[in-house]
Amino acid sequence: MEKIQGKAKKLKKTRFPRREKREFEQKMIDLARVTRVVKGGRRFSFRAAVVIGNRKGKVGFGVAKGADVSTAIGKAVVEAKKSLITVKRTNTTIAFDLEEKYGAARVMLKPAREGRGIVAGGAMRTVIELAGIKDVVAKSRGASNKINVAKATLRALAKLGEPLVGGEKEETKQNNERESEGKKKEESKEDSKKRV
Repeated sequence: MEKIQGKAKKLKKTRFPRREKREFEQKMIDLARVTRVVKGGRRFSFRAAVVIGNRKGKVGFGVAKGADVSTAIGKAVVEAKKSLITVKRTNTTIAFDLEEKYGAARVMLKPAREGRGIVAGGAMRTVIELAGIKDVVAKSRGASNKINVAKATLRALAKLGEPLVGGEKEETKQNNERESEGKKKEESKEDSKKRV
């Protein structure tokens, strides 16, 4: 009897291997059947828009078309992995107000106190959730096109990684401008000496 139970346990372990946890969580924000008109009639395909993220500061967005739904989703996930960005979070929220525009879609994000939650709708909410931000107030203005709203949100979140005005990037730009101006002045002095 014990031998039979032992064999049953072994079979259970091999029959249903545990699924490994995916590196990124994925959510589909849009699925549409699209049509291409050709000589013989119409060709139907599917367009999927997918957001992926690990809820720890990495998030990406991809749009792809395929002959069937699963193909479209698979391609969109691959596309999203290529466009991954790292979002700098301040505790559970963002560091400062953000505004961004993509196409006709305009988005605005503001930091919120801890416990407020995500006050956002639609595609913005999905992107913010998968980025790992827990407290934020967001508003989508202009076009409500899900793809453009998601892209605008991603662009806004990418700004969090950039230094504010007066940061390193701004200083290096100013230094480069000064150097180029100095070189131009030296060249003009040399030209004027040659003419005399």
